[in-house]
Amino acid sequence: MKTVLLICAEEWRYWMRSRFVLVSLFCLSFLIGASSLLTASRMSKARHERIHHQSHAEETFKAQPDRHPHRMVHYGHYVFRSPAPLAIFDPGIDEVTGQSIFLEGHHQNTAMFSDERKKPRLGGVGSLSVARVYQLLVPLFLIAIGYPSLIRERESQTLRTLLAQGVTSLQILLGKGLALGALVFWILLPALCLIAYAMTLGEALVLGGVMYLSYGLYFGVWVLLILFVSTMVKERGVALGSLLAIWCLISLVLPRVGVAVISAWSPIDGKFQTDIKMMRDIRALGNGHNASDPKFAQFKAQTLQQYGVKTLEELPINYRGLLSQVSERKLTHVMNEYAHRRMRQESRQSEMLRLMSYLSPFVAIDFISRDLAGTDLASFHRFLREAEELRFKFVQHLNKVHEEQLSYTLDVNRNANDQGLDAARVSSKNWQSLEEFRFSVASVSSRMKQALMPFSTLVWWFGLLLGGMFCTSKKLTI
Repeated sequence: MKTVLLICAEEWRYWMRSRFVLVSLFCLSFLIGASSLLTASRMSKARHERIHHQSHAEETFKAQPDRHPHRMVHYGHYVFRSPAPLAIFDPGIDEVTGQSIFLEGHHQNTAMFSDERKKPRLGGVGSLSVARVYQLLVPLFLIAIGYPSLIRERESQTLRTLLAQGVTSLQILLGKGLALGALVFWILLPALCLIAYAMTLGEALVLGGVMYLSYGLYFGVWVLLILFVSTMVKERGVALGSLLAIWCLISLVLPRVGVAVISAWSPIDGKFQTDIKMMRDIRALGNGHNASDPKFAQFKAQTLQQYGVKTLEELPINYRGLLSQVSERKLTHVMNEYAHRRMRQESRQSEMLRLMSYLSPFVAIDFISRDLAGTDLASFHRFLREAEELRFKFVQHLNKVHEEQLSYTLDVNRNANDQGLDAARVSSKNWQSLEEFRFSVASVSSRMKQALMPFSTLVWWFGLLLGGMFCTSKKLTI
């Protein structure tokens, strides 16, 4: 062990004398520090803004005066998706998906106000999160620093001396690997600070620990890969070119090829065609605003028979409110079918891309990071479902108020004159029943379960390369 530590110390001594290493380390540290501060500041600001907007939207809705209940159905309400605490480390899909949804009767609006729209103002360049810096740029730094470690020993003839003195090739590889591992620990210090800050925002300690361990394991894969290539290749140019080609393949080519192949193999229905089909199905249900719609003739007859009357005016309830409830229920069922179908298609594509983890550790750490942070596709889908549940509840509550608190006669004649309009109002106290909406991150167990598969593939990569390094250590020659 003493020999391994001496080799590690000598490697660090060489790095401290190299201007290239020092300048590269300074630039990378500055980039990580700057991206950490910017990402944490941006996501913390977004978190406070969205919580504030959510409270303001609820206060505005509840502060509305006496009105016709169906006007409040169309007045609508906003809900906002608050970022998870670990979003300060990995925002995930937060920037490319909508942050809020306008909820109203008879419609399922899409999420809007994505930060991705800011890119044109930035010349097409989006923000660089600290997670993306770690995933893409740190492996490049490790390649630039570590690729000549063994080749340099060959060129300076020190490898011959070390082997002649009884130092084993495995000890040399362990010493070089330990030096790179210590460098990884130094580079991960900002990540540790961000994860610790996320703990103060309410994040679970175990998730922060697994996140830190995952990135350490990811960089361990790159360290082993660098040592493996440096052992097999004796020329600097070939080693550097090989490692850069592997980095391009793993980090750039395979993920994009995988997305293209999966999109072609398992396509998602286009929005235009889907909207046309959905509107056709909705139109077939009938118009819930029209009490005389032929498609509701049977329901009208059943209602009159149920209450033992012959006209709508004789009903003890407002038929229009009752019809709105029935129509909204059927319409929501159709809209949910299309929404859930699209979610299943998107989830299927995501799961297929997740299998690319066996070909690319970059894909594995990308999924692990977003899964643990709660900024993944599943989290966005849960936001859509929770928003739709709230929409249906408050719309149906208003329809129930329409049925029970407003007479059919006043409702029908509300547009006859100003007096009729004033009479066809209900108390604003009915708006106070709106439930508060606070989107929260998924449970610890569900996020851990979601990240299990890509984490296991990262362990598989580490074990495979570790075994490869031990096997090739015997081939470390001058």
